[in-house]
Amino acid sequence: MNVEINPDLWFTPEKGPRYQQLHRYLRASIASGDIPADAQFPPEREMAERAGVSRVTLRQTIALLVKEGLVMQKRGAGTFVLPQVPKVSQSLSSLVSFTETMQSLGRSSQSHILSTGLFSPTSQEVVTLGLGAGARVARISRLRSSDGIMVALETTSLPEAILHKPETVQQSLYDVLQKEGRAPTRALQRVSAINLEAREADLLNMREGDAALKIVRTGYLGSGRPIELTEGIYRSEVYDFVTELRIEGSEDV
Repeated sequence: MNVEINPDLWFTPEKGPRYQQLHRYLRASIASGDIPADAQFPPEREMAERAGVSRVTLRQTIALLVKEGLVMQKRGAGTFVLPQVPKVSQSLSSLVSFTETMQSLGRSSQSHILSTGLFSPTSQEVVTLGLGAGARVARISRLRSSDGIMVALETTSLPEAILHKPETVQQSLYDVLQKEGRAPTRALQRVSAINLEAREADLLNMREGDAALKIVRTGYLGSGRPIELTEGIYRSEVYDFVTELRIEGSEDV
């Protein structure tokens, strides 16, 4: 990191604690590109000396940057600046796939298949999808990324009769279902806040315990039959889920 961090450049006595002022300065430097993606911060002792702060103050500063998803600390390796992705605003009232969302924003989308196959259903899958005795589900777990940035983990389950060859899904599940005339036409979604477990954090390049968004979606055919159960975990600093509210019975004027 070649950006100068002498306190004369960022510290003003009446503008708050040092760790907050240094945090604002570093955050602005990352946003402007003066500190580029993948840049490594100097070792803690050296950086604290250059900034004219204690190591405790520096740790407070770095903790804020980590919380905002601007940097990542790798044990034994140091602190690195993460590539920054503009927030994705996705409507909760429109049933669109991850691939379609990214395409509409002019971004690339990638899916890394973590696991796929036909399995005996869990109790949640049996209830949600209305499965009978002996039924199996097609289950696909994917790590979703955009422009090389990990943004979401998704696990989708469907009745075997709806998707009997889950290995055919490489990118967009909805594209595959639409070609077979089996895509959902409506869905119910529930959004909640969670803290990441170790495996989830590792896959998303975050820290265990970091905040994230969880969406559980049930998709239905036009007949009302439930055919999709998706549980997704999304990076909260990347995703905004938006919904439009109207007063019942009102009309646009």
